[in-house]
Amino acid sequence: MPLTELAVKQAKPKEKDYKLSDERGMFLLVKKNGSKYWRLKYRHPHTKKERMLALGVYPDVSLKLARQKREEAKELLANDVDPNDHKKAAKMAKGAAASNSFGAIANEWFIKQEMTWAPATIKKHRALLDNDLLPYIESRPIAELETWELLGMLNRVVDRGAMDTAHKCRQILNQICRYAKQTGRSKQNPATDLAGALPDKNTKHRAAITDPATFGKLLVDIDAYKGTPIIRTMLALAPLVFQRPGELASMEWAELDLEEGYWHIPQGKKKERNKREGDHTVPLPEQAIDLLKAIQPLTGHRQYVFPNQRNYEKHANPESVNKALRDMGYSTKDQHCFHGFRASARTMLDEQLSLRVEWIEHQLAHTVRDPLGRAYNRTKHLPQRVDMMQRWANYLDDLKAQVLAGNVITAKFGQG
Repeated sequence: MPLTELAVKQAKPKEKDYKLSDERGMFLLVKKNGSKYWRLKYRHPHTKKERMLALGVYPDVSLKLARQKREEAKELLANDVDPNDHKKAAKMAKGAAASNSFGAIANEWFIKQEMTWAPATIKKHRALLDNDLLPYIESRPIAELETWELLGMLNRVVDRGAMDTAHKCRQILNQICRYAKQTGRSKQNPATDLAGALPDKNTKHRAAITDPATFGKLLVDIDAYKGTPIIRTMLALAPLVFQRPGELASMEWAELDLEEGYWHIPQGKKKERNKREGDHTVPLPEQAIDLLKAIQPLTGHRQYVFPNQRNYEKHANPESVNKALRDMGYSTKDQHCFHGFRASARTMLDEQLSLRVEWIEHQLAHTVRDPLGRAYNRTKHLPQRVDMMQRWANYLDDLKAQVLAGNVITAKFGQG
């Protein structure tokens, strides 16, 4: 007769251990100390010897769940698989996966290396691992890590101005991933292609506002700026598209497709180390298109969207935007500069909108490579980036509205 939940619950301990039978070989073993264990008696599919499978402990494993585990074991037996052997194999696989995680291999590498390091080096490297690397990829299988993931993690460090730390983290990543490859836990070293992806160590971190409330105030100030239409438009467009200052200042009408909503930055205009990777496509949100259409009657008959006011055959000087920011009361050295719009977007797209790092990196035209070390095509993730750019522009509108209403909300805006 099958067991009931009430019978299992009311089973009391006796002087000796005893069994309460259910069905199909399953029973409840009631120990004299009051503990209750689910067991399944079966015969090995090949040797036919009687074996016992532990199904769990009551009440953590209910009667219903125990029966479910019994049926899973019976299905394995029907396929000539011993459930105990299967359980051991699953446990070993789980252990192997854990031992092949970035965190496990990083700690293994650290233990081997610390014997040769001075105490100060041990402390410094441990801090880099614990603060800047492990929180983001500790549980990731090291064989599945890709270069864009590592770059996104390093750019977090860059965005907070810790350039030397970012370079040290890159070196550690390279050593750990190389160790994983050397010990057969990974077929590739995804950190190899990080070479040249970070700004030079001696590059001064550019001032950028990354706090949503403060950035919202900046956007409101930009809307109120009283400069020329050309500089006002370039300044208003900068946070919406967050491309490099020289690329925005030299934007040409021929590069724009306002009907489809794209800006195609040709290869020759890109930063030197990225030129070999082809053109860069920037999806334009509706707000950016409106700004460009508004200025089109003024400069649309010329080559450049933002012509130099002294020589219309040349484009505007990017420094004009920095001057405008200073005129608005923002120190371009300590608070926010033209280039800082990139760091602002990089940080808030990740931390506030929780968007995927590789989409952000592609939009910033950072070097992003596939597992074989090939540079990704600049149109990769284009549909996702179209949506991302519109969401970003809408988020900026929300920040401005909240500032004007005196109610800035800085909570994360999930993907939904």
